[in-house]
Amino acid sequence: MATLREQLSERLAAALAACGFPDAEAAVSPSSDERFGDYQSNVAMVLGKRVRTNPRGLAEKILTELDVDGIAEPPEIAGAGFLNFRITEGVLVGFLEAMRSGERLGTSAVTPRTILLDFSSPNVAKPMHVGHIRSTILGDCLARVARFLGHHVITDNHIGDWGTQFGKVIHGWKHLLDEEALTKNPIAEMARLYREVNAREAANPAVAKTVREELVKLQSGDPENLAIWKRCVALSWTEFQKLYDLLDIRFDERLGESAYHEALAPLCRRLEETGLAEASEGALCVFFRDIPELAERPAIVRKADGGFLYATTDLATIEYRVARWNPDEVWYVVGAPQGLHFQQIFEVARRMGVSANLRHIPFGSILGADRKIMKTRSGENIGLGEVLEEALERAEKIVAEKNPSLESGERTRIARMLGVGAVKYAELSQHRMTDYVFSWDKMLAFQGNTAPYLQNACVRIHSIFRKAGEERPGQIALRTPPERALGIKLARYPESLPLVLEDFRPNLLANYLYELAEHFHAFYEACPVLKADPGERASRLALCELTVRVLTHGLGLLGIEVPERM
Repeated sequence: MATLREQLSERLAAALAACGFPDAEAAVSPSSDERFGDYQSNVAMVLGKRVRTNPRGLAEKILTELDVDGIAEPPEIAGAGFLNFRITEGVLVGFLEAMRSGERLGTSAVTPRTILLDFSSPNVAKPMHVGHIRSTILGDCLARVARFLGHHVITDNHIGDWGTQFGKVIHGWKHLLDEEALTKNPIAEMARLYREVNAREAANPAVAKTVREELVKLQSGDPENLAIWKRCVALSWTEFQKLYDLLDIRFDERLGESAYHEALAPLCRRLEETGLAEASEGALCVFFRDIPELAERPAIVRKADGGFLYATTDLATIEYRVARWNPDEVWYVVGAPQGLHFQQIFEVARRMGVSANLRHIPFGSILGADRKIMKTRSGENIGLGEVLEEALERAEKIVAEKNPSLESGERTRIARMLGVGAVKYAELSQHRMTDYVFSWDKMLAFQGNTAPYLQNACVRIHSIFRKAGEERPGQIALRTPPERALGIKLARYPESLPLVLEDFRPNLLANYLYELAEHFHAFYEACPVLKADPGERASRLALCELTVRVLTHGLGLLGIEVPERM
């Protein structure tokens, strides 16, 4: 069904057309101040500037053509020309009841598109670290929202399972492997092998030569090296899967770089034969002489020594994805420093005839308390597993303090929801390009814009219904300002979801949910539920019911579970 905002926008568009502005954007947005109505539009000010006329006079002209009967009270003009709208109580209540009765909470499905979403992408034989938090959690949330809105989404974990690091790992495996350590913590042992061989290479040229030979043998199909490599991949994925299970993240496909290895040489030949690539100082390059910002930055697809690069693999991956999935769009959730790389390969793909909309979704960094990139004292990246383990430990202590009577299994289950939810929400409540400081105290607080605050709002509502016993909610009535304010905020939920995908900003949904929880707490403090008379009680129970559904659903799209008690 059309949202209240869409209904107002449609009426405003008709009025603008009648005023001689058929192509004007009928922009309607939620009012920032409830004193000025529920929605507002600055279209008269925008058009007034465009046609050089008084915006307030233009607003008055628009009002003569604007019919909002059946949706809102007669609009008002404020300030320099704002149009303010106040939804009628009957329409608002009807919309809320429709939200209550429908599974989609008032959200209409969009015209579906096939979207392939590339995110997380850890490297084999290396631990997932804190830097993977943003790609993994952001990508999963975008997939959840896009699927709910009606898109066909394929999630692909493009793991780093091929490259020069395997020469080091294989050499270390043959000469330095500790089988017992490998059994206890496979990735930690493989990372140790890599570091130790790296140090030996620097000190001994003979080791460096042997490492290169091991890599060549692997790439040539040597059975022994292939067997070691396959074991590295399998052990790594087993460890990665433990973290994905904890985060409740699934992938439809997980093809690593190795899956495209055989396609790289033929791809380069085609690029050269079609004139898209040319030799330069022994390397094969694609030049962008017609694009000023890339004119001096060619994409190298084959090095002078015959080796291939990430650009080559990514182009082969795009070709595979187009052939396999025929996507309308491909989204890459990868850090901002890779912006040039994606600009180059997207342009090469376009020249190759790829019509899918290729999008890089960049993000900033996670900082420590010193506002520097978060690392251990030794300068290494902090493991994602370590972050999640500490989140669970801290959350379990909090749950034990709040409700010491909970049995241990239930306490652990709730702590998982609380701890994982806190880490996810700390990420998703930020604009993706913001560098944010990782703070345990802030993210696990029960006050402020945090997951525990939102989860606790749901717990409070579940408690109300436990105390209400068999009593069921009735029809919604909005008798007081706090009830109406909560009703308007609830009605804006289906408006908030499409905005998430407009510029890939889950923080808009997170902020909406936080504001909804604040509105609920204001309603809860001002409007007794269980102590109200029967008519009011039934209506307020209905508002509680819709609120907990919206909060739970919205948090679910963020990948956050909600306990019924804490």
